[in-house]
Amino acid sequence: MSAVLLERAVSYTLGSLVLVRPELLGNRTPCARWDLRALLDHMNDSLLALAEAADLGHVALRPTGCEGDPVAMLRRRACRLLGAWPTVSRCSQVAVGDAWLAREVVAGVGALEVAVHGWDVAAACGHARPVPEPLAAALLDLALAFVDDDDRPHRFHAPVRPASPACSSDRLVAFLGRSA
Repeated sequence: MSAVLLERAVSYTLGSLVLVRPELLGNRTPCARWDLRALLDHMNDSLLALAEAADLGHVALRPTGCEGDPVAMLRRRACRLLGAWPTVSRCSQVAVGDAWLAREVVAGVGALEVAVHGWDVAAACGHARPVPEPLAAALLDLALAFVDDDDRPHRFHAPVRPASPACSSDRLVAFLGRSA
């Protein structure tokens, strides 16, 4: 199931990438310490790590940086990732640093990161682009299970109150410290 979420998250994020133009790369993102270029570099590292998890069964945990067009590289890595996860065994484990995690967990957490950063990209480009409702609802369940106080403030800001009424996308990004 998590591989399906990852595929849907990548598809959503590819839609956000069409909004990126070179003159926007210096724009601030909802991730306070990053501009759009830094966010795209981070996303490239994340997609590479997810592909390593699928292909090799381990993640090296080393930032690679990105030279050239970060959007073109993200698209290539996204296509590679989409091809890798459907063939992964559900029972196998992935080494992430010193920890071993089920591939389904890695795919689920990867889907969460990919989709929320896709939302961040759209926001940095000046567009409101909610995460699609069924995907957002599933990712909110994952976020509630995996994100705790130890993740704040270094990975996520404190939760914010979403606007009312709030759809699942608004509740998801609010839980992760972003304002829709």
